[in-house]
Parts: sequence; structure tokens; C-alpha cells
Amino acid sequence: MASPLRGEVIRLYKNLLYLGREYPQGSAYFRERLKSAFMKHKDVTDPEKIKKLVARGNFVIKELEALYFLRKYRAIKKRYYEPEK
Repeated sequence: MASPLRGEVIRLYKNLLYLGREYPQGSAYFRERLKSAFMKHKDVTDPEKIKKLVARGNFVIKELEALYFLRKYRAIKKRYYEPEK
């Protein structure tokens, strides 16, 4: 793996690991799934394939952030508004 791509992959892994701390099913579950996903692609050497996988990882980061923002929004809404019937 080329040096700049290696740095991107490591940064992606660390970011996902950090975001996984508040995963709804638990951080241990998320960490296990994250490790297996990265280990599944550990032998990829094609730079284009690595870039596609990194892009997919960045998409997952955006999805996790959206999940957390939605959870935060629902909690705030629950605190300040009465439930609609």
C-alpha cells in the first residue's frame, strides 16, 4: 500500500473507531464489525480499489453522524414538546 493511501486508511479507521463509541448496539459490537470489515480488505493493493473503499468508509462516517444527529434531535424534541397523538 502506498504511503499516502496508508495514512488515509489509518485515519479512516481511527475516525470510525471514535464514532463507534456511541453506536446504539454498543461499542464492542461496532469495533468487532469494523475490524472484520477492514481485515476482509487487508490484501487489496490496487490504489483505485483502495480509494473506492476509503470513499465508502467516508460515506459510512456521514451516515453515522446523521444517525447521531437524529438521535440527538429526537431527545431534544422529547424533552421540550408533548408527544403528538
